[in-house]
Amino acid sequence: MTWIGKAVGGVLGFIVVGGPIGMVLGTVLGHQFDRGAAQLSGGRVRFESGYIQQLFFKTTFSVMGHLAKADGRVSENEVRVARRIMHRMNLSPAQVKVAIEHFTLGKKTNYPLEDQLKRLNNVLHNRNDLLRAFVEIQMQALIATGSIKTEKRELLWRIAKDLGIGRVELAQIEALIRAHHHQSLGAGDPMASIEQAYLALGVDLEATDKEVKMAYRRLMNQHHPDKLLARGMPESMISVAEEKTHKIRAAYERVKAQREFK
Repeated sequence: MTWIGKAVGGVLGFIVVGGPIGMVLGTVLGHQFDRGAAQLSGGRVRFESGYIQQLFFKTTFSVMGHLAKADGRVSENEVRVARRIMHRMNLSPAQVKVAIEHFTLGKKTNYPLEDQLKRLNNVLHNRNDLLRAFVEIQMQALIATGSIKTEKRELLWRIAKDLGIGRVELAQIEALIRAHHHQSLGAGDPMASIEQAYLALGVDLEATDKEVKMAYRRLMNQHHPDKLLARGMPESMISVAEEKTHKIRAAYERVKAQREFK
């Protein structure tokens, strides 16, 4: 199932970078991952790489279905959002069928959520970037359906907690995804809210100026173009990296203006 790398790469590119450019970037990186996995020598290594991709893909949609059913019913809007994500992954009809099967599986009351999360956590080991990306996809789906109901928010927190993501990081994920979502709807600057700006930086209102600066530098360092190049981003597309830092920089500038420091 070498298509899974390109599919997951496509949707992660859309979420992390934003828009069709991000999706193209993600697909390119996913293709490189698929190609690299296919060239690995040794049946065991090749099997493990394919297993990780399949597990990530299937668990993504089954957990998405489980979250959608958290309040007792799955709305037509939630189904549309799930299909929209599948569409962004450029899945074939056969691949969409697999995704829908797992979305439906996740809706069942006896879906073994904890076991599935434990399996995902064990397979990904310390790949915090992939675990965070998994939670980002779930958050993206919830935000795209409108206001997040209490039952779904609490369930998402349990999922994040089981994957080693704390409340502060989860709030930061939500702030950044909402920022992109609002921008895609043509809304005003979401970072105009000082609370959202602090959440995006992962610090609270009582943080010192030094702590705010350190948080900003840490986030910018994580998205530095040189680091992205080292991870495999084509040099001709490095300008896209600026999209990833736009919301973080906007949040920092908002906090700087409020605190009046340079």
